Amino acid sequence: MKLGFVSAILPELGLRELMRFAGREGFQCVELMCWPVGKAERRYAGVTHVDVSALDKAGARQIKDLCAATGVGISGLGYYPNVLSPDRKEAAACLAHLKKVIRAARLLDVGLVNTFVGRDWRRSVDDCWPAFLRVWKPLVRFAAAQGVRIGIENCPMLFTRDEWPGGKNLAHSPAVWRRMFADIPSASFGLNFDPSHLVWQQMDYLKPLREFGTRLFHIHAKDARVDRHRLDDAGILAAPLQYHVPKLPGLGDVDWGRFFSVLADTGYDGPVCIEVEDRAYEKSLATRQQALRQSARFLRQFMGGR
Repeated sequence: MKLGFVSAILPELGLRELMRFAGREGFQCVELMCWPVGKAERRYAGVTHVDVSALDKAGARQIKDLCAATGVGISGLGYYPNVLSPDRKEAAACLAHLKKVIRAARLLDVGLVNTFVGRDWRRSVDDCWPAFLRVWKPLVRFAAAQGVRIGIENCPMLFTRDEWPGGKNLAHSPAVWRRMFADIPSASFGLNFDPSHLVWQQMDYLKPLREFGTRLFHIHAKDARVDRHRLDDAGILAAPLQYHVPKLPGLGDVDWGRFFSVLADTGYDGPVCIEVEDRAYEKSLATRQQALRQSARFLRQFMGGR
């Protein structure tokens, strides 16, 4: 396995600074964010370390040379919008940009784009399913034709009032993944698996590794702490941030020893990228960089490396 991190936590660093930092700290890869240039629509969004709208062969060559010079690879390109938004203009813009990210992955010889399935959060999974099939069947075919796989992250995107009550990402549970892969069985369609999202949903985060082992394209290493006294007070129907907080690996409820034990049994040997969303470490660039160092020290005991 290759240890890396998600670039969204270091938005003030340009790509060259980012990759040099990763190389100095011994990271093997980075998931590079590819949002459209402009204002962020939410926390950890809007970060652009690769401007895919402007990327050409010469620009791709420069990025590849930077990877070679720093010894740091690209685990995948990341862009996490809502391509199933009920706002048709928003959905169309997100879909068009996602296709640009897929084309950029081909130019960079990366081979993987990580994203969300999306959802109309006001409607049930069943009611959203026709739109999912209409958008994602041709999108997966498009990616496959480019030689690019798509890894769907399993975050429900149910944190803020505008995401209530269903969340903005259908692909939040094994039941949905099973249905997704039955209806779109392409080998180019898989998971960017994050155990923390199952923790706060009160779900087993090990069992899916066994069932969906062949669909594991990318791993996000993020933890979550469920505060039982807050859950007992607010209940599971409350907004999730009322009873849980995202934490660095090792500071939450994930048993990382068991997680890596089972993950290794599946034969997975791809990227494991630290995703920092722990507000206790967000005071400054220095504290966020320290969060990456601390997380790396913790995870390397299970993965090896310096």
